[in-house]
Formats: sequence, structure tokens, C-alpha cells
Amino acid sequence: MVTPGPHLRRGPRPLLLHLALGMLWPPNQSLAGSPGWKPGSPNWNALLAERAAILAGALGRANPEAGLAGLLAAAPQPDPALIAGIAAYRRHPYVRTLADPLVLWAEGSSRVLDHGAGGGVPVLFVPSLVNRAYVLDLMDGHSMLRWLAGQGLRPLLLDWGWPGEVERRFTLTDYVAGRLERALGFLAPQRPVLAGYCMGGNLALAAAARVGEALRGLALLATPWDFHAGTDGRGALLGALVPALEPLMALGEALPVDALQMLFALLDPPGVGEKYRNFGRLDQGSDRARLFVALEDWLNDGIPLAAPVARECLAGWYGENRPMRGDWRIAGAAVDPGAVRVPTLVAVPARDRIVPPESARPLAGLIPGAALLEPAAGHIGMVAGGTAERALWRPLRDWALGLG
Repeated sequence: MVTPGPHLRRGPRPLLLHLALGMLWPPNQSLAGSPGWKPGSPNWNALLAERAAILAGALGRANPEAGLAGLLAAAPQPDPALIAGIAAYRRHPYVRTLADPLVLWAEGSSRVLDHGAGGGVPVLFVPSLVNRAYVLDLMDGHSMLRWLAGQGLRPLLLDWGWPGEVERRFTLTDYVAGRLERALGFLAPQRPVLAGYCMGGNLALAAAARVGEALRGLALLATPWDFHAGTDGRGALLGALVPALEPLMALGEALPVDALQMLFALLDPPGVGEKYRNFGRLDQGSDRARLFVALEDWLNDGIPLAAPVARECLAGWYGENRPMRGDWRIAGAAVDPGAVRVPTLVAVPARDRIVPPESARPLAGLIPGAALLEPAAGHIGMVAGGTAERALWRPLRDWALGLG
């Protein structure tokens, strides 16, 4: 028998939540296929109440004279497959070794990293504010930026960095009309293509509508716009949670990483458990296992979200659907996709469970002349998965090089 190695990582975060999901959503209860497991459906709140009642029922069945042993015996039992998968992830020897390239520009905690110092058509990639930028430079063989650097492009990455004292007071206007536009101003003589991924696409779109003449083109990769489409009520749910999150945001002027992770996990509890059960069955020395660990390390290496931005996104975007309603504003002016006047590519991954295709696809119709790409991939798989080169990297390269 092989002796398990020591734990090498703290994740998945929050760990207690993942372990609790293993008891509340065991694999023999198929919630994903249950008609009640739909946020926004009449039975959804009742279903959550039912799962919460499992613990209450266990407490009621426990023999008070048996003490802690009796309580534990009556409680729902952990899922061994889930725990084994989490333990395998925590012990996996993979460590990211890619070093950051040259810093081209910096302001506050943010940097522009030059992944294509050899020249070519410049493309400034804008990632989300809640995850590390290096998902686009994940690992050997799964780095979109390093692949593009050898294909006639000069990939530049805007790494937002960890929000410091100044950034924790930022609004989305500060990020778009301030930091992003100043980075673009530095690059203006080169007329870069602006490419936004996920939430970064919203920021890139807002900037392009304001300073389009400074750009060669705009690429929006898995960018949400209609935050109520395809979500089965989850958008409204996130918006409703903002008051409950206020005490957490008051502590450090930001929404903490673990709170963000909790929100993501609670949107799809069965899926969270299933991915770790599946990982535990993999050959731990395989490329597939290493890619899983690399992606999970990235997901667990999140960034706090400035409290004003958290309110704008959760309440304004998800709760009130302001972008689609035409009421999301930067520097007082509504962000209008119809105001974009540069060649635009809208990439909508067909298997996206984070940004449903119904949420991202409207942008292709709202931006004049936009081209629509619908790769057969998921949200993260499109940029870093095993089929990413075919699904996105090549089409993005060909489109950018065709801009002249």
C-alpha cells in the first residue's frame, strides 16, 4: 500500500462547505435531475429547506443520553468518494512553475505583462476582477498567451492584482475609466486589440464604447450581458444576498475570497461534489489529473472584490440586470454595446455553466457587425482546456490577424 503524502494545499475553499455538501448532497440523491433543483422554481426554496431539515431531523433522532457519539451516529454520514477526491487533490504534487514575463506598465497593484516581446499585433487581455489573471497562462501546454505569442500576435495581460487600500475603494468607473483606460493610453500608439474574458469582457466593452478609436478590435470571451437569461433565477438570488454580505464587506472594505467561493459553490452544490468524486477516480499521474489540479489551484487562488464593485455587480448586474436594461453606467453614462464601432468577436462557449450561452449571446446582436463564435467548450475549457487550441485559440488568432 502506498502511504499518502502530506497535504500540499489548503483548498478547496471554503473546505468546511465542501465537506458539508458531501453530507447534504450525497451521490445517491440526484438533485441535478430533480425537478425541484432549479433556482427560481416554486419548489427550490422548499428543497433547500428540506435539506436543512436533514440536520434538524438528525438532531431530533439523537439520543440525548448518548452524548456526542449519539449525535454523530444520527447525523448524515460523509460521502467517502467525495472526501477521497478532496484528499487526493490536497495531496497532489503538481506545482505551477511558469514565471511571469516582463512588466510593461504598472499602476497601484495592477500590471501589464508582456507575453509577446518578439512583436506582432498587440492584444491586451482583460481578465475578471475576482480570479487571478494567470488562467490565461495556466501551465505548459495550456497557456493561451504563450501559444498566441508564437502565432504573429503580441499578447499583453492586464493583471489587476490583489486590491490594496486604494483599490478597495474603487468602483467599476475607477477600474474602467481609470485604470484600464490609462493602460490603453500607454499602449495607444500600437492600437491594440482589446480582449476581455468573463467579467473582464464587461470592462473591456465599457472601455471600447468610450475609446474605440484607440483600438484595432474588440474580443469578448464568455462575457455575460443578460444576467437573468438562462439562470433559472440565480441572478436574482445573488442580488438578494447583498444585505447579508454587508457585515463581511465592512470588515475589510471588500468581499472576501471565501465568501465569493461560497457563492459560486452554492449555485451548483451537486456539481461541486461530483467533480471531486470524478477526480478521485483518475490516474493521479495523468495529464488530465494535473490539468484538474492546476485549474482548481487557480479557482481557489481568488482575489477579494472591492465592496463598491461587489455591490454594483451582485445587486446591479445580477439582481437588477442593469447591463441588459441599458442602465449600467460608467462615469455617469450608460454602457451601450451599440456604441462600439470597432470590429468585434463575441465568443460564446456552448457548454458554459458559469455564463449561460443565453446570457452572452445577445451581445453579438447588440454590437454592430459583431462576429459570433460558439465553440463546443465550457467556460474555462475554452481558454485552458484540452481542446482550447481548436475551440478558441486558432479562431481568435485568425480573427485578430485579419484586422490588419
